Amino acid sequence: MIIRKGEKRDIDRIVSILDAAKRFFRENGIDQWQNGTPNRETVENDIKNGESYVAEENGEILACAMISLRGEPTYAKIYSGKWLSSLPYGVIHRVAVRPDVKKSGIATALVKEAERITLNAGYSSLRIDTHRDNTPMRKMIEKNGFVFCGGIFLADGSPRMAFEKILK
Repeated sequence: MIIRKGEKRDIDRIVSILDAAKRFFRENGIDQWQNGTPNRETVENDIKNGESYVAEENGEILACAMISLRGEPTYAKIYSGKWLSSLPYGVIHRVAVRPDVKKSGIATALVKEAERITLNAGYSSLRIDTHRDNTPMRKMIEKNGFVFCGGIFLADGSPRMAFEKILK
């Protein structure tokens, strides 16, 4: 398996993976990604900004994520807790794995890539957030050494659990 930057030719496959995640959330009563985003425009912007990544094996895209070093405006205020550091940080968003390969370590591989990118940029902190009911993602986040720091609100007002990992 390789992890590489997403390209325009990948848009349909990335959108398909994100749509499958939206269906999973809806079917499991998780109110995440149910407001129309992420969508095709989101993916196009991630690719344009050089922040789209895919996990690929034998030419098949298995998972996707957005990895950014530009910070996250919604992380400026954290509630009922505090961040572990005030240093510049990397961000990982929109982690989604194709349904037929879930629980195979691919999301962890994307997190490890985000850690590598963040460290290579000279940053020592990586942040991520998720919906409180997204138990699979919370387990993956915690398994990868992230610490729950508190709550944040997305731009649309939706609450999220916020996590940070200090990188070595």
